[in-house]
Amino acid sequence: MKASRRPQKPRVSRPAQTPAGGKRTTLPRALSKLGFCSRTQAEDLVRAGRVTLGGRVVTDLETWVDLDSAVIAVDGKRVAAEERVYFMLNKPRGLVTTRHDPEGRPTVFDCLKHLDHAHLSPVGRLDKASEGLLLFTNDTEFAQALLDPETHVAKTYHVQMDRIADQAMLDAMVEGIRDDGDLLRAKAVRPIRSGEKNAWIEVVLDEGKNRQIRRMLEGLDIACLRLLRVAIGNLALGTLEKGAVRPLTTDEVADLRGLVSARKRANITKI
Repeated sequence: MKASRRPQKPRVSRPAQTPAGGKRTTLPRALSKLGFCSRTQAEDLVRAGRVTLGGRVVTDLETWVDLDSAVIAVDGKRVAAEERVYFMLNKPRGLVTTRHDPEGRPTVFDCLKHLDHAHLSPVGRLDKASEGLLLFTNDTEFAQALLDPETHVAKTYHVQMDRIADQAMLDAMVEGIRDDGDLLRAKAVRPIRSGEKNAWIEVVLDEGKNRQIRRMLEGLDIACLRLLRVAIGNLALGTLEKGAVRPLTTDEVADLRGLVSARKRANITKI
């Protein structure tokens, strides 16, 4: 009697490693780099079988593609690289930073309805109660570079609080405040102006922890009355009206790119 053969395990094909410095990337990342959608949205499209590569449906998220030669389509329509666009919004208070809100609240995209750019995404977030400078782009590499914690791109905020600022409070925000296991620090803090019962301070952050300034003030038993982001790097909000949007100039985009590159070089030097 012949011994029964064990069923063979199916071979799992593994994607080839992408060459260093090449233009190969995974299919979801390719869709993101082409400005079609976010990587998360691209993964959903691939899983759903809506993406083809060279006319063939691909559902493997780890499929490698060459950005220079790949013919990628979604729902039968070829995806080509979009023109890179960059905008700034003066975000009003009360809007959430998302494209669709399950609770039906107004979103920052309500301010962008007049723009004919379906694949814009916000660069970072401002919470519902916060205001000021928020960037949008379809250039995912640019956005990721600005958000990379290793680059430490400074963001400047004007904050109204329910008391007069004193030096001990300003020093505490720079030295760091412990909250829920995090050490929250400001790069710099300075007073701007004071009234009888409240004051405005300027806070510069080079890290982006969730609700960082509000949590720092809460740790000092101080209420945050208003929080307005006024600059990212050297890019200032300026006189842009509340709820208004404008494109960044070529020089402004180049300046932000240069800042990111300089910060990365500084980090490499430190290592």
